[in-house]
Amino acid sequence: MKREHSLLQFSSSFGLEAIEALMEVQALRLSSFSGLKCFRKYSRWRGSTTRAGVCVSCSIDLEKQPEPIPIQNLTDARVIYSVAPAMGHNQEAHPESHFRVPAIVTALEKMELTPKFRGSEIIELTNFKPASVDDIANVHSKAYVTGLEKAMDEASQQGIILIENTGPTYATQMTFQDSLLAAGSGLALVDSVVEASKHSQNPPTGFALIRPPGHHAVQKGPMGFCVFGNVAIAARHAQRQHGLKRVFIIDFDVHHGNGTHDMFYDDPDVFFLSTHQNGSYPGTGKFEEVGVGAGEGATLNLPLPGGSGDIAMRAAFDEVIVPCAQRFKPDIILVSAGYDGHVLDPLASLQYTTATYYSLAANIKQLAKDLCGGRCVFFLEGGYNLESLSHSVADTFRALLGDKSKASEFDNPAFLYEEPSTRVQQAIQRAKHLHSL
Repeated sequence: MKREHSLLQFSSSFGLEAIEALMEVQALRLSSFSGLKCFRKYSRWRGSTTRAGVCVSCSIDLEKQPEPIPIQNLTDARVIYSVAPAMGHNQEAHPESHFRVPAIVTALEKMELTPKFRGSEIIELTNFKPASVDDIANVHSKAYVTGLEKAMDEASQQGIILIENTGPTYATQMTFQDSLLAAGSGLALVDSVVEASKHSQNPPTGFALIRPPGHHAVQKGPMGFCVFGNVAIAARHAQRQHGLKRVFIIDFDVHHGNGTHDMFYDDPDVFFLSTHQNGSYPGTGKFEEVGVGAGEGATLNLPLPGGSGDIAMRAAFDEVIVPCAQRFKPDIILVSAGYDGHVLDPLASLQYTTATYYSLAANIKQLAKDLCGGRCVFFLEGGYNLESLSHSVADTFRALLGDKSKASEFDNPAFLYEEPSTRVQQAIQRAKHLHSL
């Protein structure tokens, strides 16, 4: 296996250096950019793509009311997932492209990890509703939500607009609708997992295969490829719709989830825990950022040194994540699942492997079973090498199903180098000291 960053086919205008430069700026203002054209046009709420001979589609009928999944089906399942690929939200040569979710779905099909092959063990949730403006406004300002909706007219006229200084985030005429659908997908999974937990001590784990991602989006705007804070929206929904007061959010994306972090920084009932590469975009997520006011202590940031890998993550899970969760006693666990920490991913320099993500998923599932009746939903965040992304999500599914990992068929030890174990342990000890773990 060759290490190929060319999978993403970065253009000269959006090479890695250009992306990293743009990522350093964090101001939020909307501006048009007429030099780009929309990559592809799609009809409302429907999209499809053909890649390597495989067609993947998502079709949502807004007129049709979702039919509830029979309780027996829910309690029999081990995994329930939804697909919202945002086919109309795409900028050519951008790393956060419309190829990401179809690549995952294609891999799941090829690796026989779908209902077609696994029967009642796996459910694909379909015909879910988009989130409402009120759902989004639970964490974002209403002015931002309505402003983005109005900006769709501008995107329609110009094909695509760049949202300047957001790392670089773009919008097409479908971005608003696709983002509502992504958020709605997560809400529907929370509903299904919570319902199943009322009838079974081993409910299925949810996985929202969605884009655009969400954990960088701030209250007043988009940021870092993210439009709406999908995990944050789901956290408020779990609290207000289902009475699940204490929400534990684990964010293992390579970048700090600054949007989620900020939204709950003073909230004692939402514990936000982020492991991320130290010094990476957007430069937030310092050890000392632990929350304020009533929320002091309910935020934990663990910035890991570049080069951290499987050993570092296993230690972080055992020494930091587990004791934090045990002390917090959550009612549900939500996961910002970013796969851009993989050694093959082009946007950072951690060296996680497919096996790392398998063990993370297995351990998080067990943690949810031990602490909150198995209620747990994963949300796709980053991951920009299509091959490592799809293999890692597939192995996540295997972990959630209780299957053996097949990471050895993909991972190549030749790409790995010695982890900075001393600095990793120093980081872990610092987080433990600050939070009295």
